[in-house]
Amino acid sequence: MQKPVIGITSGGRSEKYVKSLYYDGYFSVPAPYIDAVLRAGGIPLIVPAAVSDWESILPLLDGVIVTGGTDIDPIEYGGNRAHPELRPIDRERDHSELTLVRRLLDEGKLPLLGVCRGLQTVNVATGGTLHEHIPDIIDQNIHRSSSNFWAMQDLRIEPDSLLAKVVGTTALRTASGHHQAVKEVGTGLRVVCRATDGIIEALEMPGYAWLLAVQWHPEVTADHDQTQQALFDALVARAAAGQSPA
Repeated sequence: MQKPVIGITSGGRSEKYVKSLYYDGYFSVPAPYIDAVLRAGGIPLIVPAAVSDWESILPLLDGVIVTGGTDIDPIEYGGNRAHPELRPIDRERDHSELTLVRRLLDEGKLPLLGVCRGLQTVNVATGGTLHEHIPDIIDQNIHRSSSNFWAMQDLRIEPDSLLAKVVGTTALRTASGHHQAVKEVGTGLRVVCRATDGIIEALEMPGYAWLLAVQWHPEVTADHDQTQQALFDALVARAAAGQSPA
């Protein structure tokens, strides 16, 4: 049997994570996502955020990761597009990833891991909403560091969840870097993890083949923290189990 191919969504062309004198836009993915999939035994395949005809791509994939990135346009969930803390949006990426998640949920076959913005994409795709800025609802934002982008925080996991089974514990210390959070939970999703301030940190979809969406960034510490690498290991293992016999 061949190694499972894991599609990884890229950043949008307007997100400016790559600086260049020669090109205005890039479709890029941070290397730790690639490394984590390789360690898990999968083949990472970057899919540009310009893709919308997923029916041509999904037959090539055995699993999917929807990555972190900039804010989703609040128009997608009835939010405040004029919020002063809204980061630059990328409508092309919004359309690509929301189309992807909705198609995956309709087909109900491929395992899906959402990371940070990826969790928010899953929530919005299922009719959920977002808080545009955590400090609007909580005085102290423990989810992003002012001195170092990654904030380390402690999380509590529901013991009967898929997440607890995957990571092997009900308490995690994770790297986070987000200013938005789930407000109203999307249809069919279950909250399985919260931060100490009550912010939702992970969602699952009971009845779907395999879906985990986390608000933190497991790829950041996965190279030295097996509980974080376990998310990628489980995704790749589930993808391998779902492959058709050669």
